[in-house]
Amino acid sequence: MTDKKKAVFNFIFLILVFSLTVYMVFKGEDLGEIISTVQQANAVYLMISVICVVLFILGESVIIFYMMRTLGAGVKMGHCALYSFVGFFFSCITPSATGGQPMQIYYMKKDKLPIPVTTLVLMIVTITYKAVLVLIGILLWIFGKEFLTGYLGQYMWVFYLGVALNVFCVSFMMILVFAPGLAKWLMVKGMKLLEHFRFLKPRKSRLEKLENSMDQYHATAAFWAGHKLVILKVFLITFVQRIILFTVTYWVYRSLGFHEYGIVTLTILQSVISVSVDMLPLPGGMGISESLYLVIFAQVFGETLLPAMLLSRGISYYVQMLISAVMTCVAHLVIGRKVQKENRG
Repeated sequence: MTDKKKAVFNFIFLILVFSLTVYMVFKGEDLGEIISTVQQANAVYLMISVICVVLFILGESVIIFYMMRTLGAGVKMGHCALYSFVGFFFSCITPSATGGQPMQIYYMKKDKLPIPVTTLVLMIVTITYKAVLVLIGILLWIFGKEFLTGYLGQYMWVFYLGVALNVFCVSFMMILVFAPGLAKWLMVKGMKLLEHFRFLKPRKSRLEKLENSMDQYHATAAFWAGHKLVILKVFLITFVQRIILFTVTYWVYRSLGFHEYGIVTLTILQSVISVSVDMLPLPGGMGISESLYLVIFAQVFGETLLPAMLLSRGISYYVQMLISAVMTCVAHLVIGRKVQKENRG
């Protein structure tokens, strides 16, 4: 019942944020002209951008398959792809992408994969996924400040906030992995503080769950220490995976007939948006992503800014969500059917 209520709340929240975003972005604009411009876009370049979205999703499945095999878990590449689609779909529709990994674990469990193994794999996927953004953000902060100021102007603080939040997130996860004693002390103190101020009701079971959850961080630290080359490969694959998605804006740019800006410049600008909004508690960074897009790419697209945003955002987020939704249904049928056949046997 609790899960159903949470699902309903997430759905209503998603629709509300989406409606507000559409209203704020297109208020007072000529929708007919925007649609007309979109219809004139080159279909070949748009198809390339859609392929980039699919490759982005499948990049995670390569990582999952590689790590599962490294850990000795027998898993099919096709099922790893389905896990990735499931993860990205639920990440798209939940605040701060919190729903992705629990649903991946659910389907992995259906495939009879050991939960400690799946948790370890997904934790490393999460850390490297965030770490890539941290690396990009810090490099841009150090070497590209003047470049970014020319596009962001007074909104540079949003980028700084995004970098800071990502650094904090990755740092905290690394503390959990490599200093579990310190992490446990911090979490227990924080929990007691919340209970003291009555934000949480005092419960002994909560502390027991916390202690049990720390085991997975011990396992992650042990794996990290003994498989440094594996972690490096995962990081590199994740970096390429991220960059592929960031190129979507460039292909949209080309689809509208432009060629003045190069792929490197537009990929960097798109990465700034991801760094800035990744940690914000909105589904897919909805709302703030569109607002930043209109600021950053104003001088790039000029009068075609809104059609460009509609295509770029539509493909990188909404098309991603649609494709992932369809494949999530496939995952439910394929993996569920496998379990049902085994139970009947």
